[in-house]
Formats: sequence, C-alpha cells, structure tokens
Amino acid sequence: MQNLTESQYNDTFTMLLKLSQERGAEEAARALVETMRSEERYPELFEARKMLHRIELGLPPVHVPGLQGGDNERSESSKLDPQVQDELDKRLLDACREVGSGLMRSGRLQEGWMYLRAVGDDAFAAQAMEGIEPTQENLDLLLNLYVHEGIDVGRGTDLSLRMRGTCNTITMLDSVVAMRGRADQQAAVGALVRHVHQELLANLVADVRRRKPEVQGLDTGRIVDWLGIMPGLLRDGTYHLDTTHLASTVRFARVLDNSDTLRLAADLAEYGRQLHAQYQYSSEEPFADLYPMSLAWFRALLGENVEAALRLFRQKAESLDSQEHGTIGIETYADLLARVGRASEASKFLMRAMPEGMRPFGIAPSLIELASISGEFQPMMDHAKERGDVLGYAAALLQSRVKT
Repeated sequence: MQNLTESQYNDTFTMLLKLSQERGAEEAARALVETMRSEERYPELFEARKMLHRIELGLPPVHVPGLQGGDNERSESSKLDPQVQDELDKRLLDACREVGSGLMRSGRLQEGWMYLRAVGDDAFAAQAMEGIEPTQENLDLLLNLYVHEGIDVGRGTDLSLRMRGTCNTITMLDSVVAMRGRADQQAAVGALVRHVHQELLANLVADVRRRKPEVQGLDTGRIVDWLGIMPGLLRDGTYHLDTTHLASTVRFARVLDNSDTLRLAADLAEYGRQLHAQYQYSSEEPFADLYPMSLAWFRALLGENVEAALRLFRQKAESLDSQEHGTIGIETYADLLARVGRASEASKFLMRAMPEGMRPFGIAPSLIELASISGEFQPMMDHAKERGDVLGYAAALLQSRVKT
C-alpha cells in the first residue's frame, strides 16, 4: 500500500482534530480505525484499534509505563481490574484476527502470521490463507506455515506433493510430521497415501492395458483387481512406482484410522507384497516383514482377520528382546488392541508386560488414557500402588471421579 499523499495527510489530520474537539476521543479513534481499514494499512490498523479499544474501556489510548503513580516495576495488567483486562485482551485478539487475515490476503504471509499466531486458532489461519495462490516464490513460506507451524498439515502435504513431488514430501514428513500430534499425522499421511495410490494405480492400469488391450473397458479403482488380471506381473522385477516411495508410504500409513484411506493403504501393501524379493525392504520391528505385517495391521483396523492379526503382533510383543528393541513390540500390540476396541485388554497387557524403569516409545496410549476409554480405573490404581507410583494412583483415582 502506497503512503498517503501530503493533501490526504492534511485531510486526515484535520478530520481527527475536528472530531476529537467536537465529538470526543472515541469518535476520533473510530474514524482513524475506519481510515486505516479502508486503506488496508494493516499494522497501523492494529495500533488504531488498540487505541480505540483502550478508550472504550476507560483507559488512556496509549499506555505509558510509570505515568500513573510512577510505578515502573509493575505492569499495567497487574493494576487493571481483571474484567477490564480480560475484555481488552478479547478485543485485541479480534484485532489480531482482522489484521492477520488482511495481511495474509495481501500476500504478506510472515507479517500476517505474527498476528494470527497470537490468536491460537489454526482453523481461522488456514481459512485466511485459502485464497493464496502458491508460487515458487512463496512456496517455502507457505510450507513453513502449513506444516512447520501446524496451521494445516494436510493442506501443506498436498501442496508439497503437487509442487515438490513425492520424494521431497516424504523427506519432509520424516523430519517434521513425526513430531506432531496424531491428528496432524493422519491429515498428512492421508494426503500422501491418496497421492501415491492414485499415481501407482494410473501407472499400473496403463501397463496392463498396454499388455492386454482387451481389458480397455474395465473400471476399478483397486490395485489388487488390476494385479489379478495379470497374476505374476511383478515377479520378474517389474514395478510401477519408485519402490522406496511405496515402502515409506506404507510405513507412514500405520497411523491412519479412516477406513477409506486404510483401504488404499492395504491396497498399496498388497502391491508391495507381490513385488520381487529385491524390493521387499526390511523395516523396524515389529514390522520387519514390511508388507505382510503392514497388511495384517491395516486389515485388522478395517475389522478383517482381527484375531489373526492380534495373535501375530502378540507373538512379536512376547518374543522381541527388549534389550535390543526396547518396548516397541509391547507398545505396538497394545496400540492395536486399543484401536480395535479392546482398551481394557491393552491396559492389562501393558501393566503386565512393560519392564519397570524402561522408557516407552509413546506408541501406545497411556494407562490413564486406556482407563478413561474403558472406564476401568481400579486395575491402574492397584498397579500404581504396587509400584509406589503415587502420581499414577492419584491420576486414576481422581479421573474415576470425573463425570463424563
């Protein structure tokens, strides 16, 4: 936004002076706000709104430390009536919303985020960024805001896939998304699974139709159906997508709960299971046999062959050496139990199997989470008491008293 001309400045000065003299400070401040808003001078708009809101609440338009009473040590907020301070904070947060979203719309992303970060509303920030057209010039900043700042990790992953490709996106997910909460992980991984499945399916369909022109009319979105048309297609080393990308996507997909994306993930794992032995990459336990174990996992979460999968992962949990692998097998089995609706079993297994003093990986829900889901707090209380864990005992005891 260009600076005001000298004549416009004079007009504004005259207006403010006249209004303050004839109608008071509040009307002058309100006029200043409208001027800054109409001219899209967003940082100045914030300062104008701050002055207005202070006047509205009976405060001086500008806080000058030490002006009232000469006390430079105490902040203004410590002197204000709590209700006045609370109302001022609310109005200033609303000003942050207006100014931040305005800056975002005008392409000043970093400045806009300075204001929107204070609001703490990622959904609002994501909405404010909806109209921004990604370019090579602003891509890094957009990805930083969407993914690293966590405004909308799913949208950021989609954007990275479109503009940077699968390889760079997988690298980003490995370094960033693993540190975020489950909801952000699922949004990002869901985007990756859909992208990789679509790309693999398109390549596979083109290859099958080239080899078998008679199947031109077939219409199915399942990879396994197309593989069924040509059994053994992959045995000679044929593949239709970078196999390391496939392996990484299947590995990431274990966090998914959504049935639609889980079916896509299972489809990818079935394709991977049929690849030539040289592409059967080893993974970390208990998914060392990456594709078969992942397929069992996805199907169990879809409600298919649940008991068989539980036996498989329990065997892993009980056989993996905790000195070599830590508690990953135990936690993975407990996580599967919880996710198929057996929180009580998961809790009892963890209490029995987790070695005392060994740091968990954080894969499984905590005991208090499992007790809250199942509504069974007494086993955790007994377990905590047995181990001298006063805090754990108190958590279970007090949580059991909460009405849900």
